[in-house]
Formats: sequence, C-alpha cells, structure tokens
Amino acid sequence: MYLRKLRAVFITAPLIVLATAVMGSLSLLVSLFDSSGHGQHRIARTWSRILLAIARVTVRAEGLEKIAPEGSYVFIANHRSYMDIPVVLSTISAQFRFMANKNLFSIPFIGYHLHRAGHLPVDNANPRESLRSMTEAARVIQKGDISILIFPEGGRTHGELRSFKDGAAYIAIKAGVPVVPVALIGMRNILPMGSGIVNGGEVVLRVGEPVPTIDLSLQDRTRLSGELRDAIARLLDKTPERAEVTVQ
Repeated sequence: MYLRKLRAVFITAPLIVLATAVMGSLSLLVSLFDSSGHGQHRIARTWSRILLAIARVTVRAEGLEKIAPEGSYVFIANHRSYMDIPVVLSTISAQFRFMANKNLFSIPFIGYHLHRAGHLPVDNANPRESLRSMTEAARVIQKGDISILIFPEGGRTHGELRSFKDGAAYIAIKAGVPVVPVALIGMRNILPMGSGIVNGGEVVLRVGEPVPTIDLSLQDRTRLSGELRDAIARLLDKTPERAEVTVQ
C-alpha cells in the first residue's frame, strides 16, 4: 500500500500532468487548422490511452457492437471518478463532445481548449442558461455526425445511483437521436472522490441497447429519464458476458 502511494505521487501524477500538457498543447495547435473538433477528439483519445497506460488501468468493454461509429447519439453514463472521461474516450470510437460545468471554461488553457474542441458549457444553477445549453447541444447533434456525452446524475457520486436530471432526455428527444446507456464499473477504486491517488486495475465499460426517441415529445422527458436510470442500474448489476478486451 505504501509503495503504491509513493508510485502514484512521484511517478503516476507527474507523468499524467506532463502527458496532459503535451497533448493539450498539440490539440490547441491542431485546432488552428481544424475547426470541426474532429482532430482534437482524436488527440483526446490518444491522451486518454496514455493516461490509462500510465495509471496501469485496463478497460474491459462489452456491447461496443451496438454503436455505429458514424451514428449520432446521446451517451449517458454513471459518474464516480475523474477518470471516467478518459475511459469513455479511449473505448468508444464515435465522435462525441461533452457538456461541462461552465466554471471549467473560465480556467486558463483548459477553458480555451474545451471551447476550441467544441465542448459545451452548462450552468446547472441557472435554468434559463441550462435550457439554452441543451438546445445548443441538440443543434450540434443535428448539424453533423456528432454525439454528446452527459453524466445525468449531475456530478460525481459516492455510492447509489442518483435520480437522473432530464437534460439528456431533453437533448435526445429534441435532436431525434437514440440515447445509449453506458455503465462504468470499478471506477471508484481507480480514483476515489476526494483522493488524489490514481490506482491501477481493471474497469468495465458496458454499453446498453440504444433507446430510440424519434416518436417521443419533450413532455416524455421525465419518464424517459427514469427509464434510462433503470437501464443503467440493470447494466451495473448485470452478470458479465463474454467481453471484448481493450488493453490500454
């Protein structure tokens, strides 16, 4: 345990910071020539794989065949760790952007990068601004072959799956695209909330069946949110299947 902490503090953490600085700078450079965000997304996937390799995290993926790489979706996932995004980025090949707290966009370098890469700020404390962000997300999806990633619990959580906010359902219904439930299993052990120690290990990313929204109206969003929460809860409790293994 002591040696693991020493490795995390003196090897893993500095290498993660270095990799993030290098790949972030490269992403900003690419953004000067690629306004679509596609190039930045590919760099982000490489960055994610580097981070997982440094941290000695492997991802076992199940159900990736349910996703068409060229399709547009709203991906939703449970949220237990800051390492959730690298795990999803490294494993799901679809072009997607994520909705992030607007405060992140105010941080020098990070905020500029998020903006240039096409990610979307959201102000959960301001209903009017939040609605505007969700409408913009739906517009981005309809505009091209882009998907959106949302953590519908509204933030990281310690234990039980929380009730889902309606944002993901709203965006999917308005854009007319399926919602794909994704369960992330074992993430709390990799980087626990309140801890700066990144641990190695295996995690599971389990993709559920896409849920169509084409025949739904915005009035159905709360019911759909409840159904999506139930879908992820089932994925979290599901007996492991024969898995596709992605080694980071």
